Amino acid sequence: MWSVCWLPVLTQLLLLRFLVAQPVSPIRVFVVPHSHMDVGWIYTVQESLRAYAANVYTTVVEQLMLQKQRRFIAVEQEYFRLWWDGIASYRQKRQVRHLLATRRLEFVIGGQVMHDETVAHFDDQILQLTGRALFTEGHGFLYETFGIRPRFSWQIDSFGASATTPTLFALAGFHAHVISRIDYALKDTMQNSQGLQFVWRGSPSLSAQQEIFTHVLDQYNYCSEGFNWDGTAVFPNSPPDRVFHPKSVPITWNNINYYVSLLVDNVKERATWFRTPHLLWPWGCDKQFFNASLQFSNMDPLLDFINSNSSKLGISVEYATLADYFEAVQAHNASWSVHTHGDFLPYSSDPFQAWTGFYASRSGLKALARRASALLYAGESMFTRYMWPAPHQHLDPAWALKQLQRLRWAVSEVQHHDAITGTQSPKVRDMYEENLSSGMQGVQELMASIVCDRTPAHSDQEPVGHSAVVYNPLAWTVTTIVTLTVGFSRVSVTDESGQQVAAQIQESKKTQSAYDLHVLTTIPGLSYRYYSIRSTEGTQEETNQLGASLARTSNFGRKKKTPARPRDKHLIHVENDCYTVFLDRDTNLLHSIWERGSNRTVQVTQEFMEYHANADLKYGFVSDNFVFMPIDSAKRPWNSVGMQIVAGKLMTEIRQYFYRKVGDRNHTYAIYSRLAHVPLAQGAELLCRRIEQEYRVGPLELNREAILRTSTSLHNQQVLHSDNNGYQMQRRVFQKYSSNGIARNYYPMAQSAYIEDSRSRLVLLSKQAHGVSSQENGQVEVMLHRRLWNNFDWALDYDLTLNDTSTVYPVLWLLLGPQSLTTRLRQRCGLALQHAPVVLLRELNESAQIVPGPQQQQEAVTLPPSLHLQILSIPGWNYSSNHTEHLQDLQKRHRGKAKADLRRVLLRLHHLYEEGEDPVLSQPVRVNLQAVLQGLGSVGAVEERSLTGTWDGNTLHRWSWRTQEPPHHRGSSRSHSTPLQGIKVTIYPKEIRTFFIHFRSHESLADSVAPGRPQESQKKEDDPGHGKAWRDGG
Repeated sequence: MWSVCWLPVLTQLLLLRFLVAQPVSPIRVFVVPHSHMDVGWIYTVQESLRAYAANVYTTVVEQLMLQKQRRFIAVEQEYFRLWWDGIASYRQKRQVRHLLATRRLEFVIGGQVMHDETVAHFDDQILQLTGRALFTEGHGFLYETFGIRPRFSWQIDSFGASATTPTLFALAGFHAHVISRIDYALKDTMQNSQGLQFVWRGSPSLSAQQEIFTHVLDQYNYCSEGFNWDGTAVFPNSPPDRVFHPKSVPITWNNINYYVSLLVDNVKERATWFRTPHLLWPWGCDKQFFNASLQFSNMDPLLDFINSNSSKLGISVEYATLADYFEAVQAHNASWSVHTHGDFLPYSSDPFQAWTGFYASRSGLKALARRASALLYAGESMFTRYMWPAPHQHLDPAWALKQLQRLRWAVSEVQHHDAITGTQSPKVRDMYEENLSSGMQGVQELMASIVCDRTPAHSDQEPVGHSAVVYNPLAWTVTTIVTLTVGFSRVSVTDESGQQVAAQIQESKKTQSAYDLHVLTTIPGLSYRYYSIRSTEGTQEETNQLGASLARTSNFGRKKKTPARPRDKHLIHVENDCYTVFLDRDTNLLHSIWERGSNRTVQVTQEFMEYHANADLKYGFVSDNFVFMPIDSAKRPWNSVGMQIVAGKLMTEIRQYFYRKVGDRNHTYAIYSRLAHVPLAQGAELLCRRIEQEYRVGPLELNREAILRTSTSLHNQQVLHSDNNGYQMQRRVFQKYSSNGIARNYYPMAQSAYIEDSRSRLVLLSKQAHGVSSQENGQVEVMLHRRLWNNFDWALDYDLTLNDTSTVYPVLWLLLGPQSLTTRLRQRCGLALQHAPVVLLRELNESAQIVPGPQQQQEAVTLPPSLHLQILSIPGWNYSSNHTEHLQDLQKRHRGKAKADLRRVLLRLHHLYEEGEDPVLSQPVRVNLQAVLQGLGSVGAVEERSLTGTWDGNTLHRWSWRTQEPPHHRGSSRSHSTPLQGIKVTIYPKEIRTFFIHFRSHESLADSVAPGRPQESQKKEDDPGHGKAWRDGG
């Protein structure tokens, strides 16, 4: 430590410049030490762990123990878990527990990553926040290991701020929410009006019920330029001698005046942007505090110097956590403005830097991440149904949980704001994809073990076909068409009772010498159907039996691109009970759609377009992984279109092929549109009323950004509605900008978007995230794929140019009809796309028999149409539901690797509709949980929990913040949420309710888990309201 004998002299010299009148109360500065540690981006997780991330926790823990006044907030938990499990010593673990208990170390957010807020689905955001497994990430790990529950967010690097996030964080029990990356012009306005702090009501239906105090970091963001002394991390490994070159010059008696001036000036500038005398001053940046001794040994004397002259300098400074800062702000008791459910999207950092390109970057990774999430969702409920009411002995539950945990980890990891966004380097993309693929393989093996018969899969006999097990993961009866690829054209499909099943066979559109087999199926909620698929000697027409009918293909010659002109003379049509689709023979393009419900024909044309991007910085701004910066309006990249119509009794497929040049043999783009020929009857409405489209896009030429543009006769006036993370819709009015207007009017579409006029609405439902915009009246365009390169040195050095040469196959479903009809169908149809039935195939030999086993006989799980089973899972947490008892357990013994508790089932229900959105489906729904779950056994106890499961729902209390609006406007009429009443619960519009379900145990399950106390014997918590959970006395 350097000498302080020279301080009086320095003080007199330095303070001459601060002799102007100061406020009576000095500005109280809360210095919050942190390190932003991306879970991927340029370097892989293991590379970052070796180079700096492990050292952050090792050196921070050491330095916090040396001085009691020091503080630190830990954010991205994936690195902490890797350090805790594989590096930390027993002594360091004890120190971490001590630092948490004394509030010198604080976990904020508490999820595995700092998740993306734009293209991530809210189901996956909840997953990464929760951590649904013993010994995995998330709130579950923090609570199980330390007994702590995060209360503050730190979403400071997500590229825009969604209105879904504050709602989720409020449901998780957070007191306050911190964001940073919002539009540069809006942030400037908010700074000048002292509007960077407000109460945010993210959901219009939940209103004040789930509001949260929100703090926007000012223009300096989360970095403290000029105050980082621990140097620059060295990749791939830290230097052997542990010597790093410091970023900032170490503090000495010769330069203390410079640092004091720098900090005081910065504080006083920033203080004018806030309404209280309390200033949050983030100290740190990316990859900081890996040598925490240098950081604190320089900052300590600086803070001491300022505090010794606080009255003259006009500020006081202290190390702090977010809890320290927000407690001070809350105690100030100011009245705050209310920000309603609008979001902060899109994000632009300047007029020419619209961060809207990443909505479509690395389309293949986005698709894989969503498929992995859907598979995990299905695997969770399938395993839960397997375990209840009685598990079978052939499957090891510990192995099963491990397979689920691996995929939980991978899906959570890819929600990082540099992962699912597609903004990472190729090697990091490979890391995400490998983790997802490995996790998916394990869950597929688990599901196969559950549903397949116990006989060996191999046989000496020649296979004669396939057996298929189809599982419906939704809690509704689903009627749909599942598609399989087979190697024979004549096929018979029978169900588990030996009855013939309606099916259709046709040549595969992707694989030569293969066939697409389409099978019509109706499956109750969380249930199975079993099918035998056998090669036969005839078709349905030849045998006059209900089997696989052979579709007939009609080929239409290529048509050259022609100038726009009225086209209605040479039309052909494809129809079902809901739509008639008209196609123009002169162009091979879509012409219009007649919708039966409204008896209206809407002109609809679809074509692929490309935006061209600049590659050379000498000529202007460039598009990259993050930013969309087109040179001009989109151009047609094709010169001719071919078409096939594959017509069958079960469905008709329209295949349109787009060729760059008239004479090209291979097409770059394709649209495959399907209409199902099913009666418009109860149960098949969702199938009839959707036009399913799959696209082929790529490989693209360099510096092209590909869109699908749908132009209609709807007069939407360039008003678009797109979703926030699949949870709620936002109205997007086209904004006129003096520059970069195309890019700044793009928005994320995580799951759905629509345009409408007074009579009709066109809905797009997506299987993965894309960018979406309405650039002209009646138009909606979706960005599907990007391939870019530029000569920016930094991008070249780190391989961040997005030279994506892949071919991608995005999927959209279209709904067209009156607003009332599409409102009723949009949510459920989106879930049908997101969670399609899972098909598990194996070879079938001549002697194979499909005999329904006990699992097939379980009663279906069925919810009312406005409710969605968001999760049914066995998380494996092994902590007591009673908080006081859990803390006592932790004091007695620091929990080691305990056995997973398989008896606790996590149930989460979501009301799909907004208040007032639909006269019937927007009504509150009362649910009897015993009746819904009777197929799993007899419910013995039900506890309502917080979103992440770590709080008793009756004892969770969040801070209340005064607002500037009258009390009667605070949403009391909308805050209908009612407590659990026995086994019945009433769920109101947009509510997400989380429960622990305890079924009456059985010996086979009890033997497979760690011993635990029965719920009835738990001691009551000190918090008021305990005991309101329902328990069966039987």
